[in-house]
Amino acid sequence: MPDTRTLRAGQLDFTVDLYGPDDGAPVLMLHGFPQSRAAWRSQGAALAAAGLRAVAPDQRGYSAGARPDGVAAYAADLIVGDALALMDALGHARFHLVGHDWGGQIAWLTAVRAPERVLSLAVLSRPHPAAFARAFAGDPQQAQRSGHHKALQDDATVAAMRADDFAGLRAMFAGAGVPAATAQAYIDTLAPPGALEAAVAWYRAGAGSLRAADVPRVAARTLYVWGDADATVGRMAAEATAGFVTGPYRFEVIEGAGHFLTDEVPDAINRLLLQHLAAPAA
Repeated sequence: MPDTRTLRAGQLDFTVDLYGPDDGAPVLMLHGFPQSRAAWRSQGAALAAAGLRAVAPDQRGYSAGARPDGVAAYAADLIVGDALALMDALGHARFHLVGHDWGGQIAWLTAVRAPERVLSLAVLSRPHPAAFARAFAGDPQQAQRSGHHKALQDDATVAAMRADDFAGLRAMFAGAGVPAATAQAYIDTLAPPGALEAAVAWYRAGAGSLRAADVPRVAARTLYVWGDADATVGRMAAEATAGFVTGPYRFEVIEGAGHFLTDEVPDAINRLLLQHLAAPAA
């Protein structure tokens, strides 16, 4: 079981799960939407068993103590700042960085903003932002895959997600191979008043940054993992990511896997992460 704490970072209080020994190499794990720190339960346990120190926060808007008012408070640069501030609060000047979905977006941007702090980078599902931009320009299917980005600008969509005790969201998770207990943990995080709305504010504040063509290349040693049945990210965006990493790069395709990789194929993700984290520094 993780050690769950409340950590002060900047002016906000984050709920954080800590796994493994205090002196293990630190690994920050950033979840996506519509999930929570519970997305990393299997990975946290696996990394702890390998002697690593895994850090899995509920991010801005998901943590009850980190839910400021206003869409502007959820700009991507502020959320990148949260990641760095959390590791400052734990005393980690340098750390390995792992992200999935929106957490992957923040991981790419953190590696760009603070390369001196990132020992290595691993991203699940979310392509490099410039690769995403290339796919939107060249793959007619990518706009359809990303239709939820536009839908979440509409308050009616958010209200519909809350309807019937999140019935639609539960059905989506079940269809995507997310275990019922894990889906419940995600919904428990999103259910309090304002929580789902704060999570959606990431989309409203950062819609343009999702596929920003001018995001620089990343120099960190990078692992990128994509499931070829991902309904939200097509092959063009996934394969184009290689062109935006200048450091050592590994691209792993998990055949038949969808978007929620840590839930659907946790053992495969654990294996890939442990291999990546054990590799010598470049």
